[in-house]
Amino acid sequence: MEMAVGFHRTLTPSFSVNPNSRRLSSSPILAKRILGQTLSSPAITKLPLTFRPLTSVRSSIKCSVSEATETQLEIADKKRQLMRRRDIRNIAIVAHVDHGKTTLVDAMLKQAKVFRANQFVQERIMDSNDLERERGITILSKNTSITYKDTKINIIDTPGHSDFGGEVERVLNMVEGVLLVVDSVEGPMPQTRFVLKKALEFGHAVVVVVNKIDRPSARPDFVINSTFELFIELNATDEQCDFQVIYASGIKGKAGLSPENLAEDLGPLFEAIIRCIPGPRIDKDGALQMLVTNIEYDEHKGRIAIGRLHAGVLQRGMDVRIGETIADKISGRPLPAIRVEEPTVRMAFSINTSPFVGREGKYVTSRNLRDRLYRELERNLAMKVEDGETADTFIVSGRGTLHITILIENMRREGYEFMVGPPKVINKRVDDKLLEPFEIATVEVPEVYMGPVVELLGKRRGQMFDMQGLGAEGTTLLKYKIPTRGLLGLRNAILTASRGTAVLNTIFDSYGPWAGDITTRDQGSLVAFEDGTTTSYALSSSQERGQLFVGPGSDVYKGQIVGIHQRPGDLSLNVCKKKAATNIRSNKEQTVILDTPLVYSLDDCIEYIQEDEMVEVTPSSIRMCKNPKLAKKTR
Repeated sequence: MEMAVGFHRTLTPSFSVNPNSRRLSSSPILAKRILGQTLSSPAITKLPLTFRPLTSVRSSIKCSVSEATETQLEIADKKRQLMRRRDIRNIAIVAHVDHGKTTLVDAMLKQAKVFRANQFVQERIMDSNDLERERGITILSKNTSITYKDTKINIIDTPGHSDFGGEVERVLNMVEGVLLVVDSVEGPMPQTRFVLKKALEFGHAVVVVVNKIDRPSARPDFVINSTFELFIELNATDEQCDFQVIYASGIKGKAGLSPENLAEDLGPLFEAIIRCIPGPRIDKDGALQMLVTNIEYDEHKGRIAIGRLHAGVLQRGMDVRIGETIADKISGRPLPAIRVEEPTVRMAFSINTSPFVGREGKYVTSRNLRDRLYRELERNLAMKVEDGETADTFIVSGRGTLHITILIENMRREGYEFMVGPPKVINKRVDDKLLEPFEIATVEVPEVYMGPVVELLGKRRGQMFDMQGLGAEGTTLLKYKIPTRGLLGLRNAILTASRGTAVLNTIFDSYGPWAGDITTRDQGSLVAFEDGTTTSYALSSSQERGQLFVGPGSDVYKGQIVGIHQRPGDLSLNVCKKKAATNIRSNKEQTVILDTPLVYSLDDCIEYIQEDEMVEVTPSSIRMCKNPKLAKKTR
């Protein structure tokens, strides 16, 4: 990324600090890495890199050092002659989930001629991870660059989901400004507030992009007024409140200064970036300072560090880690460390103890599990891992259940086999008072289903503080402050109550007093009585007790959860019973009609299980079972 590379005479951008990296020269297209995705750009020759210092404007950042040290830094900065680069802009695109960030980046890349005219380009090119493409969300921050009128624009695409807020926090110190993308109907949402707050704390310039302006129910005036009010609430400066507004349709690749008069391309957006976002400043003679914000691994190049060079000349052979400063040994000073919000949810990981252990997984031992979990900490700054009560148990803490579920799914695809317990919130005790995390939940629901949803949120100790209609689509936006405990298992319950039409978004708000007991599940589980293979004969009578997860011919073991009981409390069933063979010949075979079994995803299973239950995760299967250490007596 250009922000981490300086100049002598020749422009040579590179992501890698590995001196043995090789470039592709067999075609006029240079393969450029974007954390697992290849993009094409004009070919350049292989030349030696000499790193020059780049510094950034940080008028509102307070370094976590002593006052004396800060004074020395200020004196030293005044003595240096800083020069601003006019040919580079460093920006991050931030927004709430599904507000169109990645689609907008697609249009920017295409109109900047990054791809060949005859090159096939898939949608959401920046969502290169398999899970991102399957789920339709951005999980990892990724960087790329485009050139517009001799100005290089370095772009960082960030996640919009609150569980991946750590990805946003760790890259904001690499840029001078942000594009705040807001939906033309929904306006500022919970994650919009979070990412804007972080950007304003860094003192960044903000360009507001009202996206999806072509929606029939678009209300741009309301969105702009709501965004301005949000700036005021977050104590933005007068300069930051005087933000530039661009109206755009990312999917059509159009932008303009007014919603009624859009240009045929994104030219107004590019012009706004160059005009409103300042270029980086260069400290030519300072001591080495580079803050690493991301590390990846390439089979041919080895470890690749992505970061921003603030000062000095980078030498080869330096070992780096995310969040650490590469500095001069004699006169170097550390940069402010990357700070992320604390985790709010934890889950217990343990080795697989079911009778089916080792059938499908490649890595099954506690040593394999421990090494993989602690290796995740090298790049996932918002996650924490601790050793559990036993040698084969580990406690993983994250920003939400989705944050940890993505880790589980990645490990599963890598060949790991293990078990996880139910998610639990991380409470605090202050002045002998028990505090628990609260979150702001926003629910978009059609008016006809608003009653059941409101009743459901009330049972979860949620307190409504806002309700408004969304345009002319007949949709109501509900805003609640609700304990994080009340959100566990809430997503499926809301989808059921609204016939699959509601949209739930949450973001951490603060810690508050314990809200009281919350019941998250009213029904018990159907548990297998013995090991064996399920039969149609046994399932035909078992399905009268509730909804089943298994069909005929499935291998089960004692203690495995095979269905949802229709009443409170667990019930043991014999789902492997065979029809008794007799010497009496029946004139007509009895036809057995079985209901279609429920298919639960990994997210559904984690939401379903309770304190005495676990999820067994293997590369091929996801099963639920009773925890043998905490199993309650079943009737």
